[in-house]
Amino acid sequence: MRNFQSLDHVSIDPDTETIQLEHSNSGNAPILALRREGPYVTISASYGPLEIALRPRYEDLIRTLTRLQPIEGLHVTRQVGTAQAYIGVGLTTEGELVLRPTIVADATGHLTINLRLGPVLRQALYEWLQIPLS
Repeated sequence: MRNFQSLDHVSIDPDTETIQLEHSNSGNAPILALRREGPYVTISASYGPLEIALRPRYEDLIRTLTRLQPIEGLHVTRQVGTAQAYIGVGLTTEGELVLRPTIVADATGHLTINLRLGPVLRQALYEWLQIPLS
């Protein structure tokens, strides 16, 4: 069973050009931080001391997010990255963006942080990535 944590706060650091998405309860809540590095987007998904770090190609991420269609009941519809390290993305019928940063050990297991962005945070992320929100 997948348990998703909704993120509800966004901050952008203009000095480092980093966007940070988090839960307003700053205890041990998850944090998703993204930064452009040339043709890549560095993604850090952390939950307490646990971190999943990914570096997908910017163009691949943009293309995937642009083509997402809302699907009822399906959590993830596309993956960006490799077979061993990827971010799964999906769009709910309510306009929420589902993000699942994942590291695959082998055929017997994987490590994933299940995140959900409401429409307001989704729009902020799309604007930061320079994706038109359709």
